[in-house]
Amino acid sequence: MTIGEHEWKELYERMVEWRRHLHRHPELSFKETATAEMIAGLLETWGLEVQRGVAGTGVVARLRGELPGRTIALRADIDALPIQDEKDVSYASTVPGVMHACGHDGHTAQLLAVAYGYSRNRERTAGTRVFLFQPGEEVLPGGALGMIRDGALDGVDAIYGIHLWSPFPYGRIATRPGPFMASPDEFEIEIVGKGGHAGLPHQATDALVTGAHLVVALQTIVSRNVDPLTSAVVSVGQLQAGTARNVIAERCYLSGTVRTFTPESRTEVRERLEEVARHVCGMHGATYKLTYHEGYPPVVNDPREADRVLRVAGALHRGGPVEVCAPIMAGEDFSYYLRERPGCFFFVGAGAADGSSAPHHHPRFDLDERAMLDSARLLVGIADDAAADD
Repeated sequence: MTIGEHEWKELYERMVEWRRHLHRHPELSFKETATAEMIAGLLETWGLEVQRGVAGTGVVARLRGELPGRTIALRADIDALPIQDEKDVSYASTVPGVMHACGHDGHTAQLLAVAYGYSRNRERTAGTRVFLFQPGEEVLPGGALGMIRDGALDGVDAIYGIHLWSPFPYGRIATRPGPFMASPDEFEIEIVGKGGHAGLPHQATDALVTGAHLVVALQTIVSRNVDPLTSAVVSVGQLQAGTARNVIAERCYLSGTVRTFTPESRTEVRERLEEVARHVCGMHGATYKLTYHEGYPPVVNDPREADRVLRVAGALHRGGPVEVCAPIMAGEDFSYYLRERPGCFFFVGAGAADGSSAPHHHPRFDLDERAMLDSARLLVGIADDAAADD
């Protein structure tokens, strides 16, 4: 299918309008009712076969082209985050404490534009396109499993997804074959000691001191237990203890994340985390409770499909940087789709050239909206190329 420049200009204007509407009216994971209604309403207006309520608040739409070809799925995530929007822009969130701080509004807008473009060119479309508007990417266990359970991949031959990525400048496109993004596990540890008077520490068991030692000891898991040629991360993001300056803390709570790329590393880090917690707490005379949550599996791109993305992107991007990038320790439940079907997940740069853009999940996060046009062109080009495979 070929979309002319005039049509792309019109589609871009619609993308910006849709994206800014969604940015003003964000909804949290699995509560995206108004967002889903907007998406489904537009898709139905364009004559697509629409299924509502997928995975709770998701939408799946199918468009059958008039030419023979394979069935290709394209996915966008639709949920926002519990973050207060601090941007001074006309399209800032109107919902207190909720904002699109990861670009999902842009993902939704660009996939809507792709669906609209196909709806106007059915006679030149080979095969079937399946458009997945997925809820709940930001919270475990994620919405992808529910989408798969409800039949979103039925009959699909391959699937592709894009993340607008502010750490990369506008114009850059990147992916890699094989392991691309990590499995994002989470853990919490509650340490229980014996509270007491700060002037009589020998009569107490200090949970705060135990927690501080544990934070330091956990850093040895990657540096001293994981193969240096294998990537892994153990980060403690919270440490909470104490009620007053002259009271020895009886309880200490810490939580963090584990990022790995292989099942072996994942198991090794989890087991070692338990051992370190047991020994450190035992050394200080405290007890503990460890809760470990396995997140999404790692995103592993099919090598053939990653090559397809890089080839098509190189042809469409008119000399812009298209590259094989290093693996990234962020996580994505697109990984579940890739366990079921061949496909590829990739990044399209949406940040400032000087690196000044706020990171994802930041109160001032924003994106270069021109990246949506690049993404839409890529999704059409890749889907058409894949649909034509024998």
